[in-house]
Amino acid sequence: MADLFFPNDMPDFVQETPVKESAVGSSESPKDSLTRLLHLPYKTISERLKKEALDLKETIVKETWGGRGKRVNDYTLYTGALGTALLFFKAYQVTKNQNDLARCSEIIRACRSASQGSGRVTFICGEAGVCALGAVVAKHAGDEQLCDQYLTQFEEIKLPKNLPDELLYGRAGFLWACSFLNKNICKDAISTTRMLQRSVVDDIIKSGRQLAKGRCPLMYEWHGKKYWGAAHGLAGIMYVLMDMDLKPDELEDVKGTLSYMIKNRFPRGNYPSSEGSDSDRLVHWCHGAPGVALTLVKAAEVFGSNEFLQAAIDAGEVVWNRGLLKRVGICHGISGNTYVFLSLYQLTGNLKFLYRAKAFACFLHDKAQILISEGIMHGGDRPCSLFEGIGGMAYLFLDMTEPSEARFPAYEL
Repeated sequence: MADLFFPNDMPDFVQETPVKESAVGSSESPKDSLTRLLHLPYKTISERLKKEALDLKETIVKETWGGRGKRVNDYTLYTGALGTALLFFKAYQVTKNQNDLARCSEIIRACRSASQGSGRVTFICGEAGVCALGAVVAKHAGDEQLCDQYLTQFEEIKLPKNLPDELLYGRAGFLWACSFLNKNICKDAISTTRMLQRSVVDDIIKSGRQLAKGRCPLMYEWHGKKYWGAAHGLAGIMYVLMDMDLKPDELEDVKGTLSYMIKNRFPRGNYPSSEGSDSDRLVHWCHGAPGVALTLVKAAEVFGSNEFLQAAIDAGEVVWNRGLLKRVGICHGISGNTYVFLSLYQLTGNLKFLYRAKAFACFLHDKAQILISEGIMHGGDRPCSLFEGIGGMAYLFLDMTEPSEARFPAYEL
């Protein structure tokens, strides 16, 4: 099991004390480069992270866009060009550089051409993500006509009847795109699909109740397995449902499902990847404690329940102890796991969690590129992508500049 993650030898907490550059390497300063970073003030670290992110952004766009002759083979947010577009949009939000916004818009246009007729309807892996991000970026660019075009195209998306319920390819992924538009354009930005949204919620609730069969209020299946995680299972679906206008009995089903998960977690605090699994190995956003932790933070806000607050904190301990993964990405890597601490910090205001986010980010800043080059750390099957590769690390580093506003991309709103 230990081969999946690095031992976390970082101190539980380090008091920030400015270290003069001239003192680095002296007998008065910590000799280990990572330890020196942990002692630096947060603002100093966040500036270094931002600089690295902006440098990485240029490498990423060359590999995923410019180096391909501005052609799109994979348009998705997960591993494709739309992930690069979202990274450029984040860079624009941080720096207000209009060139980043223009490049983002250019990439989205190409993704739109590539996504048409794909039959995929979610934010992370489908047309809904292209149209939703396109509308928001057009709004920021002041192009109301283009914004309306993307909104119209979004409304024309047809949901297949055999759609699963999960986040990456299913109904929950379409609903998340609706919530993204409602937050970033205006409430009911896609008012003509309000009835469709309600219909989709009805389908998800009905499906979950039928499969649960008394074990817990809601249960779902994807490719023959009853997954629990954020990408394909309960955690992701519950997260999205908590952003919908639910009836009282539906809200109780969501609450009861999350309580069921807490009661049936592993003794050491991690969560099974699927119903009935006894393999306590994965500590990823997609499978395991990190994705569940983000959902429990949301539940603590929605229900005001100490049960969910404490469970989120407990899941955060699992991430601190076993989440320094030998992978770099957002989906199943250190970059994604760092968002657990940012989310807990936002919920509690406890500086311990901000320090832990800083510690994981500093580990990436100090060691990731070297470890990847040495083959010790996995850089992702698509090394520059948002969810698998250094695109996710760059996105995290930009998010670290304003930790109170950081959001796991395409999951937290």
